Amino acid sequence: MEFQPQTKLIDSFEKVYIDQASENSEVAKRCISLFPEDKIEVVNQEPFSNLKRTLTAEEFDQSKKILFVTEFKGQFFKRCPGASQSKAINCCNYHVLNLGSQCNMNCSYCYLQSYLNSGVSKIYSNIDQALIELDMMAAQNAHHPFRVGTGEIIDSLSLDQITLFSRKLIPFFKKYPKWTLEFKTKSDHVDQFLDLGPSKQTVVSWSLNCNEIIESEEHKTARLEQRLLAAEKCVKAGFSIAFHLDPLIWHPEWKKNYSALVSEIMDRFTPEQVNVISMGTLRFQPEQRHMMKQRFGLQSFVTSAEMFPSEGSKLRYDASLRHEMLRSLYNQFKNHNSQWRIFLCMETPETWISALDSQPMKKDELKELFRALPKV
Repeated sequence: MEFQPQTKLIDSFEKVYIDQASENSEVAKRCISLFPEDKIEVVNQEPFSNLKRTLTAEEFDQSKKILFVTEFKGQFFKRCPGASQSKAINCCNYHVLNLGSQCNMNCSYCYLQSYLNSGVSKIYSNIDQALIELDMMAAQNAHHPFRVGTGEIIDSLSLDQITLFSRKLIPFFKKYPKWTLEFKTKSDHVDQFLDLGPSKQTVVSWSLNCNEIIESEEHKTARLEQRLLAAEKCVKAGFSIAFHLDPLIWHPEWKKNYSALVSEIMDRFTPEQVNVISMGTLRFQPEQRHMMKQRFGLQSFVTSAEMFPSEGSKLRYDASLRHEMLRSLYNQFKNHNSQWRIFLCMETPETWISALDSQPMKKDELKELFRALPKV
């Protein structure tokens, strides 16, 4: 497909390294065609490989500007990290397909700040190997309703105008009607695959926040209006959509601002158009707090928040505040229309009961999401 990425996306990278072993891959050839010649360099090892340690704030910032096209040597397809905490939180049986690492956007709360130790942003060139892996999984599990997302350690669509991975994945998943493919993004990059619709099996989802938090905490992301316009495009093209109101971040006007966000969603979409809405409150690993303060100072609502040790070894708001925020938004949706399908992300059974008055398996509309699936 002839598709030209946004100029600002190409300009956001200072250098593009291509692993010699990936030089003949489709995505490497596309990068060579898109980026200026002086930005491209073919190498035989990972650049900045001496940084295989905890990155400094400056190194982490720089890694967002350096692109490395290389093969992935590990397992592409695996369970969401929430599955390992299933005794502490309710897990929704999500699976992830990693096709790269690092994010070119810059949210203050991003968990990658405590996770990544590479000085580059990676695009994996061997997507065909990932599809072979999925075919092997489907040979035994095609009849199970797997939900597969591509946005765990990289935004699903922010680089898709470069990679065009969506154009391989959408037709592939049509082979397995029980499986659902989810692109999760804070971008508005959807034009590159709209012609492949309709596809109710492909869910294009957006992490949403109120305008005030997007402005103060979600840097270099699409604005709220841009995300919602992209969602409307997807609905019109015949794709399913979903929204993730996560993380909800406390700030002095949170009730008013999040109420406005919920109203905006309800004004523009119907429960029939939205596959699911998930909600969760701010949480992060204790070890990333120092880097967040270095990178964003104490003016951020994230770095200045009062947080407490909680489930999964993460820092979270006090339980009563979490419950209040989640219940407030949940009630607004349900009072508008009981058909909104809503669940809590990475939350405890206790939070489900206090905020939603129930457990997920006691809600008919959520049973298929939380019912135990085979291990992979």
